[in-house]
Amino acid sequence: MGKRKKKTFAERWTEFLNEAKKNKTKTFVYIALRVLVVLVLIAEIFNRNYNNVFLCVLTLLLFMIPGFIDEKFNIVLPTTLEIIILLFIFSAEILGEINEYYLMFDRWDDMLHTMNGFLCAAIGFSLIDILNRNENVKMYLSPVFVAFVAFCFSMTIGVLWEFYEFAADFFFKTDMQKDTILPVISSVIFNPDGKNVAVTMQINEMIVNGVTWNYGGYIDIGLYDTMHDLFVNFIGAVTYSIIGYFYIVNRKNDADSGNFARRFMPRMKTEEEIEEKRQQAE
Repeated sequence: MGKRKKKTFAERWTEFLNEAKKNKTKTFVYIALRVLVVLVLIAEIFNRNYNNVFLCVLTLLLFMIPGFIDEKFNIVLPTTLEIIILLFIFSAEILGEINEYYLMFDRWDDMLHTMNGFLCAAIGFSLIDILNRNENVKMYLSPVFVAFVAFCFSMTIGVLWEFYEFAADFFFKTDMQKDTILPVISSVIFNPDGKNVAVTMQINEMIVNGVTWNYGGYIDIGLYDTMHDLFVNFIGAVTYSIIGYFYIVNRKNDADSGNFARRFMPRMKTEEEIEEKRQQAE
């Protein structure tokens, strides 16, 4: 096979216009989010806030992931999934970090982690379902097991993200794992007899380097935030796993069933789609 010819700007622009005609909603979101990020980028450059400049550049790079997956791996992302991924990135980086929505709205982080659990379960589910339906792969997993694997995949991604947050806090002294003020503490350390029996103590104030902080409790450095994030990730993963289970069960009986589930499931391109793409690249 010959080396694939690199597409010119005109060819890529033509492809973009053709895609825009097919899906106007995705195109609008595609353009609007990038324009907003560029405006924020320019503002942060003038403000000389180079940390936020980096986040804007990172966001623009992350926006390229769906297109990269389509181009390199011949995987089609449903329009609904692609739009949610773009909105998720924008909500986490621009709104959450730069506009401080994590601090302004108590449930902003919960919403994103729940969505992450839901989407990762959908992606994990589709990976197994693709193998199940591939005639060249001699394996078949029951709907229950496919749903279970999807759930495990989503939870694993959630755990890896918490590892990333801890590493960032530990090595770069950030505060991704937000602290929590707790009014009581339960520990065997406070047992006067030295027994393995926890003693609960009320905490009214804390002293840091001689300075008294009257927050009505002590600082938990990330444990509660991590467990809370994993719990809402669990909710999202369970939700899609159940949806996916019924999608497989009802798929044979009703060809139109599972429309909602399929909106979040990536799929491999057909031979016809790959051939059409190859011809366009030549």
